[in-house]
Amino acid sequence: MKSVLWIQTGACSGETMALLCAENPSIEQLIRDGSIDMLWHPSLSGPGADLAALIAAIEAGEQSLDILCVEGSIVTGPHGTGMFDSFRKRPKMDIVRALADKAGVVVAMGTCAAFGGIPASGNNPTDSLGLQFDRERQGGLLPFEWRSRAGLPVINVAGCPAHPDTIVRTLALLARDLPLELDGLNRPAEFFSALVHQGCTRNEYHEYDMEDVTLGGRGCMYFNLGCQGPSTQAVCNTTLWNGRSSKTRAGVPCFGCTAPNFPAETDLFKTEKIVDVPVKMPLGVARAQYMAYKNLAKAAAPERVRLRKMEP
Repeated sequence: MKSVLWIQTGACSGETMALLCAENPSIEQLIRDGSIDMLWHPSLSGPGADLAALIAAIEAGEQSLDILCVEGSIVTGPHGTGMFDSFRKRPKMDIVRALADKAGVVVAMGTCAAFGGIPASGNNPTDSLGLQFDRERQGGLLPFEWRSRAGLPVINVAGCPAHPDTIVRTLALLARDLPLELDGLNRPAEFFSALVHQGCTRNEYHEYDMEDVTLGGRGCMYFNLGCQGPSTQAVCNTTLWNGRSSKTRAGVPCFGCTAPNFPAETDLFKTEKIVDVPVKMPLGVARAQYMAYKNLAKAAAPERVRLRKMEP
């Protein structure tokens, strides 16, 4: 059984909501089957739990900590003090740093904890950053060379919020000491290898270049409406949310929320283009070949595709 402490920093509780929605397995199953011992979670711990005493015991070496989960951006403002986000007058960034040095493994739950996310975008008035990344840049609260007691960097379970099953399956793998390969952004490769485009029910519209220009249609949303599914690595269309749906199935473009530069500082519902060509190509696709193929595909589109007869 692995001891787990889940702490929130500059968070909206999105990862907590996702955690509580996980079904395969659920967080209750992990607790009841003895895989994890949840030392503290802001929504699961009872009124008798004492976070301050628990933090003190871990720092003193009186309580072991196998897995530290951090939800939310690391707030370092104002002026590097971290006092915009404190617990009992102590900056949470200092608490996280101290607990990370005691933990066997540290997991950044969500894009905010991994890369800074929404609080770190734009003018970033709270001077927020991620645990081991600052947006695309290496190094956040912890130096990029930092490693946990288990010899691992911070494991980035990215997403806004992260997919419920990705959160819980990552915890399950860590709890059972199973191998966990990481990609170049320290995300579990098992859950960040496929593209959101894979499994998208609008793929045939995409392949034949049947693109919508307004929301609410049945066509592809890549070319005009900002969809980043062809370049975003996540399981959203191969492991459906709540076993039922995904953003693209519901008619909302993929915003690329598992990437370190999320949110992009552009209109999320508009594809940035140079003349008529998207600036961002599908992952692994060369621009010249893509445009030649798309022109041919549009001319060859069957009637059911041209008339958008297929349900998304």
